[in-house]
Amino acid sequence: MTTLPSQAHRQVNAYTELMRRVRQAGLLERSPRTYVRRVALLGTGFALALIALLALGQTWWQLLVAAAFGILFTQTAFLAHDGAHRQIFASGPKNEWASRILGNLVVGLSYGWWMRKHTRHHANPNKVDADEDIRPSVLLFTTEDVERRTGLKRWLTARQGWLFFPLLTLEGVNLHLGAVLTVIKGRDLEHRRTEAAFLALRLVGWPVLVCSVLGLGLGAAFLGVQLAVFGVYMGASFAPNHKGMPLVPRDTRIDFLSRQVLTSRNIRGGRWVDRLMGGLNLQIEHHLFPSMPSSSLRRAQPLVRAYCAEQGVPYTEAGLLESYAIVVRHLNRVGLGDRDPFACPFVVANRTG
Repeated sequence: MTTLPSQAHRQVNAYTELMRRVRQAGLLERSPRTYVRRVALLGTGFALALIALLALGQTWWQLLVAAAFGILFTQTAFLAHDGAHRQIFASGPKNEWASRILGNLVVGLSYGWWMRKHTRHHANPNKVDADEDIRPSVLLFTTEDVERRTGLKRWLTARQGWLFFPLLTLEGVNLHLGAVLTVIKGRDLEHRRTEAAFLALRLVGWPVLVCSVLGLGLGAAFLGVQLAVFGVYMGASFAPNHKGMPLVPRDTRIDFLSRQVLTSRNIRGGRWVDRLMGGLNLQIEHHLFPSMPSSSLRRAQPLVRAYCAEQGVPYTEAGLLESYAIVVRHLNRVGLGDRDPFACPFVVANRTG
C-alpha cells in the first residue's frame, strides 16, 4: 500500500504533537543527580564485591560473589546503554566516552559494536533484513528461515523456546566475543586502539585477577558463574521488549510512531522493575524518545499511553513472567513453522506489496 501524502502528513504530525507534549512536560531534560546516585551505588557495589573476593579466600562461597559481579556488570551495561543514547550528558562526546569507558573497560563490551547494531535496531525494530536482533543465528524468528534448516538443527529449532533461557547462560561469552571481533575486523572503527586497549585490560586483567586470588579451578568456576549470570540477566532484560511482537515485512512502510509502538512491549511493575531492568521495561517510551533519561520514562508512560489511545495505536503491556512465557511460546511456534510473524492487522494493512 502506498502511503498518501495527506496520510503521511497526519502521521508526521502525530509524532510531532507527542514530542511537543513530552518537551512541554520537561521529560527530555537531563537528570545528573540520578546518574550520580547510580554511579555511586555501582561503585559501592563493586567495592564491596571486590573486598569479598579478596577477603573470603578459596571457598565455594565465592560463587555467590561471582553472581554479584554478574549483576553489577549488567547494571553497568544498562548505564553504558544510557550513555550511548546520550541520556547522561548534554554533550555528545561526553556521553560517548562515558559509554566507551563503562562498556569496554568495565563490562567488556565494544561501544562501536553496540552503536552499529543498536542504531539499526532502533531505526527498524523487528523489521526483516533490517533489524540485526532478528537476523538468523542460533535462534530463528521467521518461518522462511526455519524451512531452510534440516536434521538435528531443525529438531532443535522446533524447541528453541524451551532452549532460550539455557542458551542465555552463554550470552555473556557471545557478547565478549562480538566485542573482540569488532575491534579486530573493524578497521574503520573510531578510537579502535582505545577500545582494543580497554577490552584487553578488562578481558585479560579480570580473569588474571580472579585466578590469582582463587586458583585455576575455583577461579574458572567463579568466572563461569559470573558469565552465566551476566548473560541470563542481559538476555532476560532485553528479550521481553520485542520478542513475540509483530515482525515488519521487508515491503512495509509504517510511520515512526506506529512502528515503534507496535513492535515494542512494556513490562508492568513499579520502580523496582525500573531498577531491575535499567528502564528497558518501558521500551515503548524508550523507542519513541531514545535520548530521554531512563529515570523520566516512568513519568512519560501515562502521557504516551493516553496519546496512543487517542491515535488508535495498540499499546502493549505484560507482566514480567507473562512476557517470558510469551517469548518462549513465540519462539516455539516459529520453530515449528506454524505461526505468521506478521499477524498484526495494522502491519498487514501497511504492506506496500
